[in-house]
Amino acid sequence: MRGDIKSLDGETLATTNVGEDGKETRYYPFENMFAQVVGYSTNGKSGLETLANYQLLSSNTFILDQVQNDFSKKKNAGDTVVTTLSVKLQRAAYKALGDYDGAVVVLEPKTGKILAMVSKPDFNPNTIGEDWADMVEDKNNSALVNRATQGAYPPGSIFKIVTSLAYLREKGTLDGFSFDCVGELTSEDHTIHCYNNNAHGQEDFATAFAKSCNSAFAQIGLDINGNAINKAANDLLFNAKLPYDLEYNKSKFALDNNSGDALTMQTAIGQGNTLTSPYHMALIVSAIANNGTLMEPYLIDHVENTNGDVVSSSKSKEYKALLTPSEAQTLQQLMEGVVTGGTGSKLNGNGYTAAGKTGSAEYSTADGTGTHSWFVGYSNVESPDIVVAVIAEGAGTGSEVAVPIASQIFDAYYYD
Repeated sequence: MRGDIKSLDGETLATTNVGEDGKETRYYPFENMFAQVVGYSTNGKSGLETLANYQLLSSNTFILDQVQNDFSKKKNAGDTVVTTLSVKLQRAAYKALGDYDGAVVVLEPKTGKILAMVSKPDFNPNTIGEDWADMVEDKNNSALVNRATQGAYPPGSIFKIVTSLAYLREKGTLDGFSFDCVGELTSEDHTIHCYNNNAHGQEDFATAFAKSCNSAFAQIGLDINGNAINKAANDLLFNAKLPYDLEYNKSKFALDNNSGDALTMQTAIGQGNTLTSPYHMALIVSAIANNGTLMEPYLIDHVENTNGDVVSSSKSKEYKALLTPSEAQTLQQLMEGVVTGGTGSKLNGNGYTAAGKTGSAEYSTADGTGTHSWFVGYSNVESPDIVVAVIAEGAGTGSEVAVPIASQIFDAYYYD
Protein backbone atom coordinates (compact mmCIF):
# COMPACT_ATOMS: atom_id res chain seq x y z
CA MET A 1 0.00 0.00 0.00
CA ARG A 2 1.32 3.42 -0.99
CA GLY A 3 3.19 5.07 1.87
CA ASP A 4 2.69 8.55 3.32
CA ILE A 5 4.30 11.81 2.32
CA LYS A 6 5.02 14.13 5.25
CA SER A 7 6.36 17.61 5.82
CA LEU A 8 9.62 18.20 7.66
CA ASP A 9 7.57 19.44 10.62
CA GLY A 10 5.72 16.10 10.80
CA GLU A 11 2.37 16.84 9.16
CA THR A 12 0.85 14.45 6.64
CA LEU A 13 0.74 15.79 3.09
CA ALA A 14 -0.49 12.61 1.38
CA THR A 15 -1.79 9.31 2.75
CA THR A 16 -3.79 6.28 1.66
CA ASN A 17 -7.22 5.67 3.17
CA VAL A 18 -8.71 2.18 3.01
CA GLY A 19 -12.50 1.78 2.94
CA GLU A 20 -14.51 -1.07 4.44
CA ASP A 21 -14.62 -2.64 1.00
CA GLY A 22 -10.82 -2.53 0.82
CA LYS A 23 -10.76 0.25 -1.76
CA GLU A 24 -7.70 2.46 -1.44
CA THR A 25 -8.06 6.21 -1.90
CA ARG A 26 -5.19 8.68 -1.94
CA TYR A 27 -5.97 11.60 0.36
CA TYR A 28 -4.33 15.02 0.57
CA PRO A 29 -5.21 16.78 3.85
CA PHE A 30 -4.07 20.23 2.68
CA GLU A 31 -5.98 19.99 -0.61
CA ASN A 32 -4.85 22.79 -3.00
CA MET A 33 -2.03 24.19 -0.86
CA PHE A 34 0.64 21.68 -1.94
CA ALA A 35 -1.02 20.77 -5.26
CA GLN A 36 1.89 21.02 -7.70
CA VAL A 37 4.85 20.17 -5.47
CA VAL A 38 3.30 17.11 -3.75
CA GLY A 39 1.37 16.27 -6.90
CA TYR A 40 -1.20 13.54 -7.50
CA SER A 41 -1.28 9.79 -8.17
CA THR A 42 -4.52 9.55 -10.15
CA ASN A 43 -4.56 9.92 -13.95
CA GLY A 44 -0.81 9.48 -13.86
CA LYS A 45 1.56 10.96 -11.32
CA SER A 46 3.25 14.29 -10.72
CA GLY A 47 5.35 16.11 -8.15
CA LEU A 48 6.68 14.17 -5.19
CA GLU A 49 4.27 11.36 -5.98
CA THR A 50 6.46 10.76 -9.04
CA LEU A 51 9.83 11.57 -7.49
CA ALA A 52 9.27 9.28 -4.50
CA ASN A 53 7.22 6.60 -6.24
CA TYR A 54 9.74 3.82 -5.62
CA GLN A 55 10.10 4.60 -1.91
CA LEU A 56 6.34 4.95 -1.42
CA LEU A 57 5.78 1.49 -2.92
CA SER A 58 8.68 -0.16 -1.08
CA SER A 59 8.34 -1.57 2.42
CA ASN A 60 11.18 -1.69 4.91
CA THR A 61 8.89 -2.82 7.70
CA PHE A 62 10.41 -5.49 9.97
CA ILE A 63 10.35 -8.86 8.24
CA LEU A 64 8.26 -10.52 10.99
CA ASP A 65 5.61 -7.80 10.60
CA GLN A 66 5.59 -8.40 6.86
CA VAL A 67 5.13 -12.14 7.37
CA GLN A 68 2.29 -11.50 9.83
CA ASN A 69 0.61 -9.23 7.29
CA ASP A 70 0.95 -11.93 4.64
CA PHE A 71 -0.75 -14.48 6.90
CA SER A 72 -3.51 -11.97 7.66
CA LYS A 73 -3.88 -11.17 3.95
CA LYS A 74 -3.07 -7.52 4.63
CA LYS A 75 -0.99 -5.33 2.41
CA ASN A 76 2.31 -4.05 3.74
CA ALA A 77 2.42 -0.28 4.01
CA GLY A 78 5.01 1.47 1.88
CA ASP A 79 7.69 3.61 3.47
CA THR A 80 7.02 7.16 4.59
CA VAL A 81 8.77 9.93 2.65
CA VAL A 82 9.60 12.92 4.82
CA THR A 83 10.10 16.01 2.69
CA THR A 84 12.02 19.23 3.28
CA LEU A 85 8.77 21.21 3.00
CA SER A 86 7.56 23.37 5.88
CA VAL A 87 3.79 23.57 6.37
CA LYS A 88 4.25 26.89 8.17
CA LEU A 89 6.09 28.50 5.27
CA GLN A 90 3.97 26.86 2.58
CA ARG A 91 0.81 28.14 4.29
CA ALA A 92 2.26 31.63 4.64
CA ALA A 93 3.33 31.72 0.98
CA TYR A 94 0.00 30.34 -0.24
CA LYS A 95 -1.95 32.85 1.79
CA ALA A 96 0.33 35.78 0.89
CA LEU A 97 0.05 35.12 -2.86
CA GLY A 98 -3.70 35.35 -2.40
CA ASP A 99 -5.77 35.64 -5.57
CA TYR A 100 -2.80 36.37 -7.81
CA ASP A 101 -1.61 33.80 -10.32
CA GLY A 102 2.10 33.25 -9.87
CA ALA A 103 4.55 31.38 -7.69
CA VAL A 104 6.68 31.44 -4.56
CA VAL A 105 9.86 29.47 -3.82
CA VAL A 106 11.57 29.34 -0.42
CA LEU A 107 15.03 27.77 -0.10
CA GLU A 108 17.59 27.30 2.64
CA PRO A 109 20.79 28.59 0.99
CA LYS A 110 23.22 26.85 3.33
CA THR A 111 21.75 23.38 2.74
CA GLY A 112 19.69 23.44 -0.47
CA LYS A 113 16.49 22.37 1.28
CA ILE A 114 13.35 23.46 -0.58
CA LEU A 115 11.14 24.73 2.23
CA ALA A 116 8.12 25.89 0.24
CA MET A 117 6.93 25.87 -3.36
CA VAL A 118 3.58 27.43 -4.23
CA SER A 119 2.00 27.80 -7.66
CA LYS A 120 -1.33 29.38 -8.62
CA PRO A 121 -3.78 28.70 -10.20
CA ASP A 122 -3.97 25.40 -8.39
CA PHE A 123 -6.22 22.35 -8.11
CA ASN A 124 -7.53 19.94 -5.49
CA PRO A 125 -5.66 16.63 -5.85
CA ASN A 126 -8.45 14.90 -3.90
CA THR A 127 -10.87 15.45 -6.79
CA ILE A 128 -8.49 15.40 -9.74
CA GLY A 129 -9.97 12.18 -11.10
CA GLU A 130 -13.40 13.71 -11.54
CA ASP A 131 -12.01 17.11 -12.55
CA TRP A 132 -9.45 15.79 -15.03
CA ALA A 133 -11.47 15.97 -18.24
CA ASP A 134 -12.56 19.55 -17.62
CA MET A 135 -9.03 20.63 -16.68
CA VAL A 136 -7.49 19.09 -19.79
CA GLU A 137 -10.16 20.39 -22.17
CA ASP A 138 -10.04 23.94 -20.80
CA LYS A 139 -7.17 25.52 -22.76
CA ASN A 140 -7.16 28.53 -20.40
CA ASN A 141 -6.65 26.34 -17.32
CA SER A 142 -2.95 25.88 -16.57
CA ALA A 143 -3.34 24.73 -12.97
CA LEU A 144 -1.39 21.53 -13.67
CA VAL A 145 1.70 23.61 -14.51
CA ASN A 146 4.05 24.28 -11.63
CA ARG A 147 4.80 27.94 -12.30
CA ALA A 148 7.62 27.89 -9.74
CA THR A 149 9.77 25.66 -11.96
CA GLN A 150 7.99 25.63 -15.33
CA GLY A 151 7.03 29.30 -15.54
CA ALA A 152 8.87 31.34 -18.17
CA TYR A 153 8.71 35.03 -17.34
CA PRO A 154 10.56 38.20 -18.33
CA PRO A 155 12.63 38.97 -15.23
CA GLY A 156 12.44 42.74 -15.33
CA SER A 157 14.73 44.50 -12.88
CA ILE A 158 15.69 41.41 -10.89
CA PHE A 159 17.95 40.69 -13.88
CA LYS A 160 20.00 43.73 -12.87
CA ILE A 161 21.71 41.28 -10.51
CA VAL A 162 23.16 39.59 -13.61
CA THR A 163 24.01 42.87 -15.33
CA SER A 164 25.79 44.02 -12.17
CA LEU A 165 27.90 40.88 -12.10
CA ALA A 166 28.82 41.40 -15.76
CA TYR A 167 29.86 45.01 -15.07
CA LEU A 168 31.89 43.99 -12.01
CA ARG A 169 33.77 41.38 -14.02
CA GLU A 170 34.46 43.76 -16.90
CA LYS A 171 35.57 46.72 -14.77
CA GLY A 172 36.98 44.90 -11.75
CA THR A 173 35.17 47.28 -9.38
CA LEU A 174 31.98 49.28 -8.99
CA ASP A 175 33.94 52.26 -7.70
CA GLY A 176 34.09 55.22 -10.03
CA PHE A 177 30.75 54.58 -11.68
CA SER A 178 28.74 57.76 -12.10
CA PHE A 179 25.51 58.43 -13.97
CA ASP A 180 23.21 61.43 -14.12
CA CYS A 181 19.67 60.11 -14.58
CA VAL A 182 17.21 62.45 -16.28
CA GLY A 183 14.45 59.84 -16.38
CA GLU A 184 15.24 58.33 -19.78
CA LEU A 185 18.07 57.27 -22.06
CA THR A 186 18.06 57.27 -25.87
CA SER A 187 20.45 55.50 -28.23
CA GLU A 188 19.94 54.76 -31.93
CA ASP A 189 16.38 56.12 -31.79
CA HIS A 190 15.43 53.76 -28.96
CA THR A 191 14.49 55.23 -25.58
CA ILE A 192 14.51 53.50 -22.19
CA HIS A 193 12.38 55.13 -19.50
CA CYS A 194 12.76 54.95 -15.74
CA TYR A 195 9.63 54.02 -13.83
CA ASN A 196 7.16 56.92 -14.12
CA ASN A 197 9.96 58.80 -15.92
CA ASN A 198 11.50 59.55 -12.51
CA ALA A 199 14.74 61.50 -12.77
CA HIS A 200 17.05 59.96 -10.17
CA GLY A 201 19.79 62.54 -10.61
CA GLN A 202 23.46 61.82 -9.93
CA GLU A 203 24.02 58.19 -8.94
CA ASP A 204 26.84 55.88 -8.03
CA PHE A 205 26.42 52.16 -8.79
CA ALA A 206 24.88 51.23 -5.43
CA THR A 207 22.30 54.01 -5.70
CA ALA A 208 21.38 53.08 -9.26
CA PHE A 209 20.86 49.47 -8.14
CA ALA A 210 18.89 50.40 -5.01
CA LYS A 211 16.60 52.73 -6.96
CA SER A 212 16.44 50.28 -9.87
CA CYS A 213 17.34 52.99 -12.35
CA ASN A 214 16.56 51.74 -15.87
CA SER A 215 18.48 54.53 -17.56
CA ALA A 216 21.66 53.77 -15.65
CA PHE A 217 21.48 50.05 -16.34
CA ALA A 218 20.68 50.60 -20.01
CA GLN A 219 23.87 52.67 -20.19
CA ILE A 220 25.75 49.95 -18.32
CA GLY A 221 24.60 47.47 -20.94
CA LEU A 222 25.97 49.68 -23.69
CA ASP A 223 29.23 50.22 -21.84
CA ILE A 224 30.10 46.57 -21.27
CA ASN A 225 28.55 45.04 -24.43
CA GLY A 226 26.39 42.01 -25.03
CA ASN A 227 29.08 39.35 -24.81
CA ALA A 228 29.91 40.32 -21.23
CA ILE A 229 26.28 40.07 -20.12
CA ASN A 230 25.91 36.82 -22.03
CA LYS A 231 28.84 35.23 -20.21
CA ALA A 232 27.57 36.33 -16.80
CA ALA A 233 24.10 34.99 -17.58
CA ASN A 234 25.43 31.64 -18.74
CA ASP A 235 27.64 31.36 -15.65
CA LEU A 236 24.46 31.84 -13.60
CA LEU A 237 22.83 28.90 -15.44
CA PHE A 238 20.81 30.64 -18.12
CA ASN A 239 20.41 28.34 -21.16
CA ALA A 240 21.67 25.52 -18.92
CA LYS A 241 20.45 22.49 -17.05
CA LEU A 242 19.22 23.29 -13.53
CA PRO A 243 19.64 21.02 -10.51
CA TYR A 244 16.10 19.71 -10.06
CA ASP A 245 14.64 16.20 -10.26
CA LEU A 246 11.17 17.09 -11.57
CA GLU A 247 9.89 19.00 -14.58
CA TYR A 248 11.25 22.49 -15.17
CA ASN A 249 11.97 24.88 -18.01
CA LYS A 250 15.42 26.23 -18.75
CA SER A 251 15.81 29.98 -18.59
CA LYS A 252 16.43 31.60 -21.97
CA PHE A 253 18.92 34.32 -22.75
CA ALA A 254 20.43 35.58 -25.99
CA LEU A 255 22.64 38.63 -26.50
CA ASP A 256 26.00 39.41 -28.11
CA ASN A 257 28.01 42.34 -29.41
CA ASN A 258 26.00 42.38 -32.64
CA SER A 259 22.60 42.62 -30.99
CA GLY A 260 22.23 46.37 -31.47
CA ASP A 261 21.71 49.13 -28.93
CA ALA A 262 17.95 48.71 -28.53
CA LEU A 263 18.08 45.02 -27.62
CA THR A 264 21.19 45.50 -25.48
CA MET A 265 19.53 48.24 -23.42
CA GLN A 266 16.31 46.24 -23.07
CA THR A 267 18.17 43.09 -22.05
CA ALA A 268 20.34 44.88 -19.49
CA ILE A 269 17.20 45.92 -17.58
CA GLY A 270 15.61 42.46 -17.78
CA GLN A 271 13.38 42.82 -20.80
CA GLY A 272 14.30 41.87 -24.38
CA ASN A 273 14.12 38.14 -25.09
CA THR A 274 15.09 36.93 -21.61
CA LEU A 275 12.83 34.44 -19.82
CA THR A 276 13.33 32.82 -16.42
CA SER A 277 11.52 30.99 -13.63
CA PRO A 278 11.11 31.84 -9.94
CA TYR A 279 12.99 28.65 -9.08
CA HIS A 280 16.02 29.64 -11.17
CA MET A 281 16.13 33.11 -9.66
CA ALA A 282 15.94 31.55 -6.19
CA LEU A 283 18.99 29.43 -7.09
CA ILE A 284 20.96 32.50 -8.18
CA VAL A 285 20.12 34.37 -4.98
CA SER A 286 20.93 31.27 -2.91
CA ALA A 287 24.40 31.18 -4.43
CA ILE A 288 24.89 34.89 -3.71
CA ALA A 289 23.69 34.46 -0.11
CA ASN A 290 25.97 31.44 0.30
CA ASN A 291 29.08 33.38 -0.75
CA GLY A 292 29.00 32.19 -4.34
CA THR A 293 28.33 28.48 -3.92
CA LEU A 294 25.02 26.94 -4.91
CA MET A 295 24.02 23.98 -2.77
CA GLU A 296 22.16 21.24 -4.62
CA PRO A 297 18.43 21.74 -3.98
CA TYR A 298 16.42 18.79 -2.71
CA LEU A 299 12.86 17.92 -1.67
CA ILE A 300 13.25 14.61 0.20
CA ASP A 301 14.86 14.85 3.64
CA HIS A 302 14.67 11.19 4.59
CA VAL A 303 12.65 7.99 4.29
CA GLU A 304 11.20 6.05 7.25
CA ASN A 305 9.61 2.63 7.60
CA THR A 306 6.26 2.19 9.33
CA ASN A 307 8.00 1.93 12.71
CA GLY A 308 9.60 5.36 12.25
CA ASP A 309 13.10 4.02 11.67
CA VAL A 310 15.16 5.98 9.14
CA VAL A 311 15.81 3.92 6.01
CA SER A 312 17.73 6.55 4.04
CA SER A 313 18.46 10.24 4.30
CA SER A 314 19.66 13.08 2.08
CA LYS A 315 22.82 15.02 2.74
CA SER A 316 23.56 18.58 1.74
CA LYS A 317 26.16 18.87 -0.99
CA GLU A 318 27.62 21.57 -3.16
CA TYR A 319 26.31 21.82 -6.70
CA LYS A 320 28.57 24.45 -8.19
CA ALA A 321 30.32 27.73 -7.47
CA LEU A 322 28.42 30.22 -9.63
CA LEU A 323 30.53 33.21 -8.65
CA THR A 324 33.51 34.00 -6.45
CA PRO A 325 33.14 34.90 -2.75
CA SER A 326 34.29 38.44 -3.56
CA GLU A 327 31.70 38.81 -6.33
CA ALA A 328 29.01 37.41 -4.03
CA GLN A 329 29.95 39.87 -1.29
CA THR A 330 29.64 42.81 -3.69
CA LEU A 331 26.19 41.66 -4.83
CA GLN A 332 25.17 41.10 -1.21
CA GLN A 333 26.01 44.73 -0.44
CA LEU A 334 24.03 45.94 -3.45
CA MET A 335 21.01 43.86 -2.43
CA GLU A 336 21.20 45.08 1.16
CA GLY A 337 21.01 48.64 -0.16
CA VAL A 338 17.73 47.83 -1.93
CA VAL A 339 16.15 47.14 1.48
CA THR A 340 17.87 49.84 3.55
CA GLY A 341 17.39 52.67 1.08
CA GLY A 342 15.72 51.53 -2.13
CA THR A 343 12.71 49.85 -3.71
CA GLY A 344 12.60 47.07 -1.09
CA SER A 345 12.37 49.41 1.91
CA LYS A 346 9.13 47.80 3.13
CA LEU A 347 11.33 44.98 4.41
CA ASN A 348 13.39 47.36 6.53
CA GLY A 349 12.86 47.56 10.28
CA ASN A 350 10.88 44.33 10.66
CA GLY A 351 13.04 42.85 13.39
CA TYR A 352 15.30 40.98 10.98
CA THR A 353 17.68 42.11 8.28
CA ALA A 354 17.02 41.39 4.62
CA ALA A 355 18.50 41.92 1.17
CA GLY A 356 16.99 41.58 -2.27
CA LYS A 357 15.95 43.01 -5.61
CA THR A 358 12.56 44.09 -6.89
CA GLY A 359 11.35 43.78 -10.45
CA SER A 360 8.48 45.07 -12.56
CA ALA A 361 8.53 43.07 -15.78
CA GLU A 362 6.50 44.22 -18.74
CA TYR A 363 4.75 41.71 -21.01
CA SER A 364 2.34 41.95 -23.92
CA THR A 365 -1.39 41.47 -23.43
CA ALA A 366 -4.38 41.54 -25.75
CA ASP A 367 -5.10 45.06 -24.49
CA GLY A 368 -1.54 46.34 -24.55
CA THR A 369 1.05 45.85 -21.81
CA GLY A 370 0.90 44.30 -18.35
CA THR A 371 3.43 44.19 -15.50
CA HIS A 372 4.53 41.19 -13.45
CA SER A 373 5.57 41.90 -9.86
CA TRP A 374 8.89 40.29 -8.77
CA PHE A 375 10.97 40.07 -5.63
CA VAL A 376 14.00 37.89 -4.93
CA GLY A 377 16.00 38.09 -1.73
CA TYR A 378 17.05 36.59 1.57
CA SER A 379 16.85 37.26 5.30
CA ASN A 380 19.46 37.65 8.04
CA VAL A 381 22.22 39.24 5.99
CA GLU A 382 25.06 38.26 8.37
CA SER A 383 24.23 34.56 8.13
CA PRO A 384 21.38 34.05 5.61
CA ASP A 385 18.50 31.87 6.79
CA ILE A 386 16.08 31.66 3.85
CA VAL A 387 15.85 32.78 0.24
CA VAL A 388 12.47 33.85 -1.15
CA ALA A 389 11.50 34.31 -4.80
CA VAL A 390 8.07 35.75 -5.61
CA ILE A 391 6.23 36.49 -8.83
CA ALA A 392 2.67 37.82 -8.93
CA GLU A 393 1.40 37.86 -12.50
CA GLY A 394 0.05 41.14 -13.80
CA ALA A 395 0.12 42.61 -10.30
CA GLY A 396 2.15 45.77 -10.95
CA THR A 397 5.41 46.91 -9.40
CA GLY A 398 7.61 44.64 -7.32
CA SER A 399 7.81 47.12 -4.46
CA GLU A 400 4.04 47.38 -4.12
CA VAL A 401 3.02 43.70 -4.37
CA ALA A 402 5.87 41.16 -4.37
CA VAL A 403 7.78 42.76 -1.48
CA PRO A 404 4.78 42.61 0.91
CA ILE A 405 4.25 38.97 -0.10
CA ALA A 406 7.88 38.19 0.73
CA SER A 407 7.53 40.11 3.98
CA GLN A 408 4.70 37.83 5.13
CA ILE A 409 6.87 34.78 4.45
CA PHE A 410 9.86 36.20 6.34
CA ASP A 411 7.53 37.15 9.21
CA ALA A 412 6.17 33.59 9.36
CA TYR A 413 9.69 32.18 9.49
CA TYR A 414 10.74 34.36 12.43
CA TYR A 415 7.55 34.96 14.37
CA ASP A 416 4.93 32.23 13.77
